[in-house]
Amino acid sequence: MFLENPVNHKEQFGWIEVICGSMFSGKTEELIRRLKRAQFANQKIEIFKPSIDLRYDDQMVTSHDANQIPSTAVPAAANIPILANDCEVVGIDEAQFFDDEIVEVCNDLANRGMRVIVAGLDMDYKGKPFGPMPALMATAEYVTKVHAVCTRTGNLAHYSYRKSDQEDLVVLGEKDDYEPLSRGAFKKALEKQEIKKGDQKNIKKSRS
Repeated sequence: MFLENPVNHKEQFGWIEVICGSMFSGKTEELIRRLKRAQFANQKIEIFKPSIDLRYDDQMVTSHDANQIPSTAVPAAANIPILANDCEVVGIDEAQFFDDEIVEVCNDLANRGMRVIVAGLDMDYKGKPFGPMPALMATAEYVTKVHAVCTRTGNLAHYSYRKSDQEDLVVLGEKDDYEPLSRGAFKKALEKQEIKKGDQKNIKKSRS
């Protein structure tokens, strides 16, 4: 359970909170919950998301359950400090899609006394660390890893399995494109996918 850091007015530094996990694990839902609590406390907040993410709304951070909070879409991490001036709390969604400068930006904001709440996928569709997320997790004061439920076993899931054969790192999608899997189910799915690719290559060779 996450507990907000008690404020020590003698120390002017803020802190970083990272919420990470697979798709459909409730990362954005938890981000919105924390930000709305800050709003209720009349704290000045700003929320940002990468402009690449237009799945639900171009001006709202939206969870899979349609929970929303107004946000600003920005093309790069460098835009955030300019727009977050004089804030007390800064929220950042889908941090894995930002450039590596997001790590420096988050730390600079925290050093200026802000509470920085970051949500993002910790692993890509191959099960590898995703973009700047590992560095953000390493420099954060608080890291919360949330889990989905595996669609094949019912166990805890922390892998985001891509159903299609697309191999681009960034492919925005929903339930039709991805499913959360446990470690065992993810391993089996990858093995089955590799066998399918091998069969397709053999068919192409036999036709040539």
